[in-house]
Amino acid sequence: MRSPLLQVGLVAAFAVTLTACGTEPDGSTESAATEERTVVIEHAQGSTTAPVNPEKVITFDLASLDTLDALGIPVTGVAKGNLPSYLDKYNGDEFIDAGTLFEPDFEAVNAAEPDLIIVANRSAEAYGELSKIAPTVDLTLDWTSFKSSFVTNTEKLGTIFDKQAEVSTALADIDTKISTAKESASDAGSGLIVLTSAGEVTAFGPGSRFGWLHDEFGVTPAIADVEAATHGDPVSFEFILKTNPDWLFVVDRDAATGEGTKTAQEVLDNEVVARTTAWSDEQVIYLDPAPWYIVMSGLTAVNQMIDQVTTGLTK
Repeated sequence: MRSPLLQVGLVAAFAVTLTACGTEPDGSTESAATEERTVVIEHAQGSTTAPVNPEKVITFDLASLDTLDALGIPVTGVAKGNLPSYLDKYNGDEFIDAGTLFEPDFEAVNAAEPDLIIVANRSAEAYGELSKIAPTVDLTLDWTSFKSSFVTNTEKLGTIFDKQAEVSTALADIDTKISTAKESASDAGSGLIVLTSAGEVTAFGPGSRFGWLHDEFGVTPAIADVEAATHGDPVSFEFILKTNPDWLFVVDRDAATGEGTKTAQEVLDNEVVARTTAWSDEQVIYLDPAPWYIVMSGLTAVNQMIDQVTTGLTK
């Protein structure tokens, strides 16, 4: 699943505009102003004036769906199909099937008459067409600055849906958990992140798709010059042995997508990898591909990722 990485600055400032289009019998405009509040959101492809607390929301971003779900905010339609188990309810008939993450069903979206559409990494290319249907924001995640990008996107959703206090509390809790993870990583030794797919192995380093494990948790990279590509830098088993990390962090792409015939453990279980410190010391952490590969961020997913790393390092 290839995800376009847009290198753009994410602006955290929001301008709120109140508009009143009618008056109450007593001459008051308070009710109309409350109903028609709008917020200007700066995002990866420009700025969009969105309604505050939109009633009909369609999201092609699983991270945003994750966060909206955590905040108890209803959505009208989603890109169904490859949803993690904790978001599986959105495959239900009560939610509009808006297409796939890469190919929106424009007719279905248009018929739903949404008040807001959300796109991100996988769906960013559809922004232009979707923005003709309804106000659309692109919450593409910047992997080179994962945490700040995640925080900014979450705060934007908090502003759109008037959940600033809840978002502030949730992010503060995440900061606390990251601090705990850093303590666990401080003396854990070196780590190497690898992804397995169709029997092949690719490696990731700081600033990459999974690089926040190094950048934020503080896990010392076993090698710092791995190419920061979407699907990593192809490597051999001999490379893993030469790098000899104290910890191996493994993402099984085939488990995430339902493809392939070999699990990550089967791919790595060979006499070369077995000679590494990580394998011989049983310090291999198989990262849950649902939050790490499918969702990528979002309040629930990020909490799951932090918990898994912290638990793994303190076994």
